[in-house]
Parts: sequence; structure tokens; C-alpha cells
Amino acid sequence: MNTLNIKRQRIRRIMMPLLTVFIYGILVSCQNDIETINALTNKVDLPDVSGFNIEISYTDSGLLKGKIIAPEANDFNRKEDPYTEFPKGIKVIFYDLAGNPESYIQANYAILYKKKQLWEGRSQVLAENQRTGEKLETEEIFWDQKEKRIYSDKFSTITNQDGVFYGEYGFEAREDLSKWWMKGYKGRINVRDDLPPEDQDP
Repeated sequence: MNTLNIKRQRIRRIMMPLLTVFIYGILVSCQNDIETINALTNKVDLPDVSGFNIEISYTDSGLLKGKIIAPEANDFNRKEDPYTEFPKGIKVIFYDLAGNPESYIQANYAILYKKKQLWEGRSQVLAENQRTGEKLETEEIFWDQKEKRIYSDKFSTITNQDGVFYGEYGFEAREDLSKWWMKGYKGRINVRDDLPPEDQDP
């Protein structure tokens, strides 16, 4: 056997283990990359449909009942409990029988749970009955479309011509704020000079 063949055999004996280690390293690296990509994909929760600068009207028996205005909406329809998210806030306007705006609710963030027909609003929530001037402020609100009521378990205030009313543990009200009551009530009542004492609100 000549010297050249001996050198080639030595090179093969050195290179084969190195080549095996190299290929194994590539396979492991690829597997790790695939696992990493799968993990990241699973964590990223992408919407099925997105919309921007939306305005949705809903009617009942041909009459305009409400309007939803939002800069962004994301639909997650393939969830077990499908929902629509409004990450940049929302305003919901309610209309009377004549088609005039009667009241509204707005929040910096909102989510609609479709099956339950339940809305949740968070951060600087404001609701106002434009007919009576009653105004509600809180940090979290729920709107049950089926029962046509709004409520919260967070500290809330309602301001009207009779004064300012505080609900330490939230409130419950009709969606148009025509009737409400506070949980853990405190308040400051305005005394009206134009009414006799017996007709003053308690």
C-alpha cells in the first residue's frame, strides 16, 4: 500500500466522525428551530378577520336601535367561545323610537362574547343618557344585550340633576340609564330651592 492511500484512509477516519457530528448537529438544530417556530406560532393569537374605522348599525323591526363605532375590530371566530375585540376602544350609541340618539357608552377597550351576547368595556368607561343628562363613569362595565342591562363590580359614579352618587362595589342599570341602583351606595344630593321640603328627594 503506497503512502498516498495510507494518508487518504487516515483522513477518512478523521473526517467521518466529524461529518457525523456535523450532520447530527444540523438535524438537532433544525428540530429545535421547528419546535421554536411551532411554539411561537401557537402563542401568537392572530384574528380571523380584522376591520378598521368600522361603523355597524343594528335594527329591530326596521327601526334603528344602535350603532357601534370603533377604530379597529378583530374577530376570533374559531375559538370555543368566539369573540370580537376592540383594542383601540369603542362607542355604542342607542336610539329612541324616532331614530334620535338617546344614550351612549364608550370605553378605551372592549370585547364582545358572541355566544353570550355580552360586552365588556374597560378603561375610562363613560355612559350618558343624553335626554336626561345622567352620566355614569367607571373603569369596567358589562352590557348584557339579551337582558338590556349594564352593570359593574368596580367603583362607579352616576351624576344627574339630583347630585353625585357613588357605588363602592359598582352598579346595575337599564342600558339607557333610565333606571339604576348603586352597590355600596354613597352620595351627595343637591337640595333644590324651587321645591317644598316634602317634595325634595330623600
